[in-house]
Amino acid sequence: MADNGVHQPTQAELLAQIVELQAEIRRIAELSTHNNVRKNEEGNSKSSALGNTDPLSITPPKEKLTLDNPFSEEITNFQMSKNFVLPTSLEPYKGIGDPCAHIKNFQSMMFFNGANNEPILCRAFPTYLNDAALLWFSKLSAGTISSFEEMARSFIDYFAASRIYVHGSDYLGIIKQGQHKSLKDYMTQFAEATMEVPDLDPTMHLHALKTGLRPGKFWETIAIIKPKSLEEFRERATGQMEIEELREAQKANKQPTRREEEKTFKSASNKEQKKPFNTKRENIIKEILNAKIVKPPARAGSYQDERFVDRSKHCAFH
Repeated sequence: MADNGVHQPTQAELLAQIVELQAEIRRIAELSTHNNVRKNEEGNSKSSALGNTDPLSITPPKEKLTLDNPFSEEITNFQMSKNFVLPTSLEPYKGIGDPCAHIKNFQSMMFFNGANNEPILCRAFPTYLNDAALLWFSKLSAGTISSFEEMARSFIDYFAASRIYVHGSDYLGIIKQGQHKSLKDYMTQFAEATMEVPDLDPTMHLHALKTGLRPGKFWETIAIIKPKSLEEFRERATGQMEIEELREAQKANKQPTRREEEKTFKSASNKEQKKPFNTKRENIIKEILNAKIVKPPARAGSYQDERFVDRSKHCAFH
């Protein structure tokens, strides 16, 4: 989000920057160690000469564009089976969230390829890394990983601080159905939220689910029945959702009929308003006189002062 025109970095960007800084610090430390060793080997005279060199004039080594292979020869030379299938349902870990949960999810999906097949686990694991996590893997030293257990521990230790972004069970308490949200939308939102809570207790899950319901007939039904499991609650919720969907379908079917009636009524009204008025005034006057709605005025010539009477003009009303 931008504040006063200044871009605020996201959590993923901050973690990526931290990883880059840590890698740069390690590179500088390695470079310093290498220089110190070389100075000791070359002797005091050469060390003195190097000490007078301006550090700013030293050109840092260029960053490599290719990744070093962090695996041992045994893992690297392992021949993958032609029938090996890489699962695609696991989302890559980007450096935010519980690293332990990612390891468990990865192992559970890889069981069908051999639960204890270390080379396969090691070779497949980087496929499910992205952003800051992939940058971490790229910084591993060549030939340092000889087992999946070793890589998993290194991975968990490095991203241990990322667990602060994982929600606890209290997070579910803020999810409410609301006045205008359907039960189906509420259940969907709640299910998505539970994915962010690791090791969620089923009892806490059920309690939070019932607490977030909107007061109404379904809420009263749940309060009376008191379902003791999530499965029982979902069965009741499924029936209620079918009722709500049926009501919405009935409203949708009735709505076009009302609109057509309004359209027909407006159309008829417009035609009546636009209908031309062709009746003669003389006929209208006759109808008014015959119905004795008004009293006709005196005929011309019977006025007291006939000097102002125009005898050339005459109509049926006068």
